[in-house]
Amino acid sequence: MIKIICNRTEISPKVINFPDGTFKIDLEIPEETSPWKIIWKYENETELIQLIYITNHLKNHGYTNIDLVMPYLPNARMDRVKDSSEVFTLKWFCDIINSLRFDSVEVLDVHSPVGEALLDRIVVRTPEEYIRQAMEMAGIDKENDLVFFPDEGSCKRYSAFIPQYDNVGFGIKKRDWKTGKIEGFDIHGADPKGRNVFIIDDICSYGGTVCHAALKLKELGCGNIYAYFTHCENSIAKGELFKGDLIKAVYTTNSLCTLNTDEYPKLCIMDCLKEEEE
Repeated sequence: MIKIICNRTEISPKVINFPDGTFKIDLEIPEETSPWKIIWKYENETELIQLIYITNHLKNHGYTNIDLVMPYLPNARMDRVKDSSEVFTLKWFCDIINSLRFDSVEVLDVHSPVGEALLDRIVVRTPEEYIRQAMEMAGIDKENDLVFFPDEGSCKRYSAFIPQYDNVGFGIKKRDWKTGKIEGFDIHGADPKGRNVFIIDDICSYGGTVCHAALKLKELGCGNIYAYFTHCENSIAKGELFKGDLIKAVYTTNSLCTLNTDEYPKLCIMDCLKEEEE
């Protein structure tokens, strides 16, 4: 979904499809025409085409000072290739964004340093405020409960945000690299026994890694388990995290997730675009 803000006035482009699938886009431009902010709340990659058309339309009419707010970085996982047959989609995506020459590109919680390096004029927002908010909602006790990272990457990424927490742990996955399946999970750090656990990670698809971590943590005698993801795909509903009593609650932002919280009562969605839209 693409929104446009001009001098705090929201302009919603009217987009319809011709029978051949191409777009007809109408964009009413207000009298006050600077600065511009384009907000892209990612739903699918066809929106990239709309973004290209809209941005070039504005530039063609002489409008400058255009910022892009893109909380979720599409193709973020494809930050490396293993062989020449794999297409480096993150690089080519970032090249397209760079070609539009935004004054700034704001991203929330970039998945890896590669994405940050590939985007010109990037402004990275940390998820610290949402992590703290989720911890407060979960009632995490900084002296007694356990903050847990499901892999070493998330530990490095987020540990700086929570230095005041006394008990921290992380997991190491045992994976079959031929099949990609997780075959085991080791827990390191503070003892989870008798503690409530707050798991932190950046992106969730089906929640398989967190599910393996939670099963191991329960095996070691932990209390309630809560999970936070900055970017949560709707596919989480097809996994195991909402089933049974393994996970007490899942917290995420609205950067990506559009699930109905009435239908999934364990899910809590925080608004990461409120300030941008005001």
